Amino acid sequence: MTSQELLNTHQKALRINLEPIRYGSFAEIGAGQEVVRWFFTVGGAAGTIAKSISAYDMKVSDAIYGRTKRYVCRERLESMLDYEHKLNLERLRDERGDNTAFFTFADTVAARSFKGTNECHGWMGVRYQAHPRDEDSQIILHVRMLDKENTLQQEALGIVGVNLLYGAFFLHHRPDDLIRSLKDNLSPGRIVIDMIEFSGIEFRNVDNRLMSLRLVQEGLANAAVFAADGQVLQPSEFFYKKPILMERGSFRPVRKVHLDLMEAAWDKFKQEPGVETDKVIRVMEVTMHHLTASGGLEPREFLARADALNACGFHVLISNYFEYYRLAAYLARFSKKSIALAMGIRSLQTLFDEQYYTHLEGGILESLGRLFKNDLKLYIYPAKDPDSGAVLTLDSLEIAPGLDKLFGYLVDKGLIVYLDNYNPDCLTDYSRNLLHQIETHQSGWEEKVPEQVVKLIKERHYFGYHPHEDEED
Repeated sequence: MTSQELLNTHQKALRINLEPIRYGSFAEIGAGQEVVRWFFTVGGAAGTIAKSISAYDMKVSDAIYGRTKRYVCRERLESMLDYEHKLNLERLRDERGDNTAFFTFADTVAARSFKGTNECHGWMGVRYQAHPRDEDSQIILHVRMLDKENTLQQEALGIVGVNLLYGAFFLHHRPDDLIRSLKDNLSPGRIVIDMIEFSGIEFRNVDNRLMSLRLVQEGLANAAVFAADGQVLQPSEFFYKKPILMERGSFRPVRKVHLDLMEAAWDKFKQEPGVETDKVIRVMEVTMHHLTASGGLEPREFLARADALNACGFHVLISNYFEYYRLAAYLARFSKKSIALAMGIRSLQTLFDEQYYTHLEGGILESLGRLFKNDLKLYIYPAKDPDSGAVLTLDSLEIAPGLDKLFGYLVDKGLIVYLDNYNPDCLTDYSRNLLHQIETHQSGWEEKVPEQVVKLIKERHYFGYHPHEDEED
């Protein structure tokens, strides 16, 4: 589907209804039957819909799908998909399985309540056969509705659902286009899709970390997160009520100094009052700014960084939050526990540069006010001047006149904390020429990179590495 062939929601639903092999069920809980309504409205639904159900009552829902602690969660969505898809196959496969590709669409949603105080979000998914008698494929996603009115949220939900089904049926071989199509016929600012996961036979070659990146790249989310094993995570559930320690970097590639920074910050963070060490989440964050700094965005370049960070055992956040105060606000939305950002001292120096805040009415004061609003802490790692050998610390950092007293106040209050427990040997790991050293096989680069990352670079030829002839099989 090219940009010239963009279909409206009515046309998408009608095309699905007129597709002779598609037949399945719709199960929707929480905001009415907003998705299936489109298929009834456009006509031809008898050839597509085996059943439509809305188990709105909790006891009825429990009786059908089993009990669950929460009704708007992934667990409930998957139980709905399991039950309804199995039922379709049991009842209909023998009779029409040779000519029918069965599907089940499900969503469980909390739209804006009468009081208007609840979180407006939902889980949505489709399990389906791309072809008759095919193995199952599945797409699930988490959506947040941003409209202020309940009816508008329901409308947006219906459009996203139709987009999802259309993408699954007609764009499954082009997952990038599928993700892009999820925002069709929706104006910006109506929805956020902060998690998507592809699985099954049609998506056996899809890397869900790359799909998380596409969500941010397409403006469907400002951030996406995946675990150290590569599994995509839903941010509000992942961060919910947990202490968070996060380090930002370009990680091209991750080096020993990055690990030492995180370890030094961790040693300080776990001493903070009230921090439950067994619940702390340690995350490495890569911004879209870092990913596109060299111009454009290459999937292999992103996966090289992600694989290296995962190899070191870290969860990864991809964000569109260039400004630290926006990142702080994002994390604070999910957790009221302690939050800390770990960074190098050069980044701290940039943080106090007023030229980056001219777009704010309150300038740098507004930025810092937002950043430290919830007693967030900054853990600062020193730097070593490559020429003089002098170590740059908080005491020797040059802050613009007029801001030095504010800087001193934040340090005295304990919101900016110097990491004096660093490993001095790691200060020499900083090298702007590291990529060049890797590409040209200059000696010494392996000493700056964790062993597991060195192995990964050599095995997969990441970051421009090409083996010598004597290294090749």
